[in-house]
Parts: sequence; C-alpha cells; structure tokens
Amino acid sequence: MSQQGVTPQSEDYSKWYTDVVLKSNLADYAPVRGCMIIKPYGYELWENIKAELDKRFKATGHQNAYFPLFIPMSFLQKEAEHVEGFSPELAVVTIGGGEKLEEPLVVRPTSETVIGHTFSQWVQSYRDLPLLINQWANVVRWEMRTRLFLRTTEFLWQEGHTAHETYEEAQEETLRMLEIYEDFAVNEAAIPVIKGRKSNQEKFAGADASYTIEGMMGNKWALQMGTSHNLGQNFARVFDIKYLDKKNEQQYCWTTSWGVSTRMVGAIIMAHGDDKGLRLPPRIAPIQVVLVPIYKNEEEKARVMHVVGRVADSLLAVRIRLHVDDREELTPGFKFNDWEMRGVPLRMEIGPKDVTNETIALARRDIPGKEGKQIVPQEGIIATVMRLLNEIQHGMLRQARTFRDANLHEVEDYEGLKRVADDGWALMWHCGTAECERRVQEETKASSRCFPLDLNKEEKPKDARCAVCGKPAQGKAYFARAY
Repeated sequence: MSQQGVTPQSEDYSKWYTDVVLKSNLADYAPVRGCMIIKPYGYELWENIKAELDKRFKATGHQNAYFPLFIPMSFLQKEAEHVEGFSPELAVVTIGGGEKLEEPLVVRPTSETVIGHTFSQWVQSYRDLPLLINQWANVVRWEMRTRLFLRTTEFLWQEGHTAHETYEEAQEETLRMLEIYEDFAVNEAAIPVIKGRKSNQEKFAGADASYTIEGMMGNKWALQMGTSHNLGQNFARVFDIKYLDKKNEQQYCWTTSWGVSTRMVGAIIMAHGDDKGLRLPPRIAPIQVVLVPIYKNEEEKARVMHVVGRVADSLLAVRIRLHVDDREELTPGFKFNDWEMRGVPLRMEIGPKDVTNETIALARRDIPGKEGKQIVPQEGIIATVMRLLNEIQHGMLRQARTFRDANLHEVEDYEGLKRVADDGWALMWHCGTAECERRVQEETKASSRCFPLDLNKEEKPKDARCAVCGKPAQGKAYFARAY
C-alpha cells in the first residue's frame, strides 16, 4: 500500500480507482445498489465541468430547459430500435399513489421520446427551426456491473436535443457538438481525445449515426467520454415532428441528440491520477491552490497568519480558488498528503522563515518530489501563481498526450491486434460487421471504439481489407479494452 493507503496502480488498477474516489472525498456508496452519493468536493468538480460546458452550449445558441423524469412506456415503444436498445436497463413504475397505473411509466433513461413528443407541438413552421435545446438532469439505467462515476444506476448528465430543416444542418450540428466536447476535454480536462464515428453495433439505439470522443485512461483502456448522434428523421417520423417549409409543404424535421455525464469525472481521475491520488487540471479543480500555515507556538502563529491572510486575500481577489488549511489538530505532513490525495494543483507553505525572508514555498502536484518544489518571493505572488497554474494545465495535457500516443499502434493483421489489445489501442482496417466485432471481443476482450474522423478523411484504397476477416474495409478503426 502507498503512503495514503491507496492500492498502487500496478498492483490493482480497479482497486486503485475505487480507493482514490473514496479517500479523496469525491463520492461514496448509496444504500441502493449501484447508486452513488456525490460528496461536496466531487460535486464541485462536476459543477465546474458543467459550467464550462454550459458556457459553450449557450455560445452556440442552445437554451436550457427541463423535461419530466417519468416517460410513458408507450413513448419508448414507438421507436423499435430505441426500446430494444434500452429495454434491459429500464426502471419501470407500475404503482402510483397506492394504485396500479393505467400505463407504466419509465424512469428517464434518456429523453429523445418525451422531447420528440414536445418538439412536435413546438415546431409548426420553418421559422421555428433550428430548435436548440439542452437539459441538465439525472437519468436511470439499471446497470448490472457498476463503478463509481463510470457506470452507476443513476447518474447526472446533460442531454442536448435539436431539430433542423435539413440533413446537412443536423449533421453540422452533430459534428459541432462533438467538437465542443473535444474542446472541453482538451482545454479544460487536459485529456487528449480521439473523435470518431461509432460502428453500427456501437451506435445509439435509434440513431442514423453516432460519434464519440474516446480518451485513454492510465491503464491504457479506452473510455467513451461523450457522444453526439444524428438521429436522421427516425424520431421525427415516430413523433410527427413536422414543419411547413417555404413552399408551404409539410416536411419531417431532422433531429440530433448529444450528451456528457458524470463519467467525465471518472475520466479525469483515471487519465491523470497516480499512486498518491488525484491530480486535477487547474481549470476545473474545485481548489486550485491550498495554503498551509506552519508554526510551533502562538508567537509564530500570529506572525505567520498575518502574512497568510494578506496572501490569501490577494489571490482570492483575482478569483483564484484558494483554501487556507488552518486545521490545528493535524501536522503539516498529514495536510500535505491529504491535499496530494485530493489532487490540488498547487500547494503553498508559509512558515516563520518565509515571514522573515518574505518568501513562499510552493509544491506542484503534477511534478513529484523535489523537482516540483520552489521558493518564490511574496512580491508578485499573483503573477507567479497564475503562471504556474497555466504551466500545470498545459503540462498535464502534454503528459497525457505523450502517454496516449506511445500506446496507439497500427496493426496489419489479426495477430497484430491480439498482441496489442492487452496493452494499448490497435488501429486497423475494419469491415464494420457485427461478426468481426463479436469475434474480437470474445477472443481479446477489446471492442470497437470508433472510426477516427481524421484518419478516414481521404478515400480508402480499393484493396483495403479488414484485418480480421479479409472482407472489404469500411475504414480504419481503433480497438481497445474499454470501460
């Protein structure tokens, strides 16, 4: 066990993950199996994620709304592929107010159906389009195998739903939102992702096409961090979402949906964490800087806390998220370990020598040991902290990208895929069929992650063949073990 009682990643990565979630005060188990309690520190991290995404949604013309938690069972049954895809995961209410309901109600697994029903009433003319709606909500999917943040029975998310005049506009929206997810992942969460199209087997139930951002976690497994779906006219036809076009003719709308959930918290933990616990990117960290006063007696305390108060006020004034750890019953060493566990990007220490020398001791969470420590002047501390937070943010992205790129491998045949699948991602020509994906998963436990958009821009060679079965390939696809 490491110093903080966390199982080392090399010993048991799954246990390491659970240890970190619990010991860093992000979440706890709920009385209901498969559910979680998000603790204040974890919820503040989610709020920061939510704020950054919401800002991007509104900048592209989307408005927030809220739709009911309960959905009539008949709504889900209208779209055959949709109900088939979600049927095993549904939580169904059959009794309300002590009486059997005339129609069972489904606890929201996703909202395409109820929003489709509503859109049919809101949209009358081409003047009502595009309709760009987002919802922040909770959803329930009855999962058999659960893991905190990554896969829980109830989780929090946002789900965007839009309606358009043409296929081209819907496709543009689908890819625009995928790019927003990528922008957030890279620039806020410091996680490099691969944008791609899901295979038919992996796409959202009822969609024409699904797109994803896939991130590589610290154990080299893949995590689907966000998805964007072009629903075509499937839900528009089922729910009669029509508009009167400029020629005064009735047309079906083209719709999309897209979502990111609290799984993003799990991605941040696994993409950046180490054996000491969390490592949080400064831009979304609940606490960016922790200030630890160090003193041995009341005289030293008075001198130190005077400087601590002045430094804290100056940093808080420029909206740096700072916390002063003035817990007197704990040693400085314990505090250092505690804040390392919680992943605070920058630690400041002020003791009697610092007061005399007008200095501050700093320790970066992203660089372990002595290399990450330095003594800086108190004068100009705002500029110093801002510079270091920016360096930490970019440094974490650089580390994650270097790690990912070192574990992406292009393979020419099935033997190559089998060699790579246990310890990285394999890029290969893929036919896209269910048979090949089933065989790969059964024999290697790797699944189809996506056809990466940037590697499938050019027309594929006519002789491109699937590395598994030898049939004509749809394109190049990544396969990897995944959560």
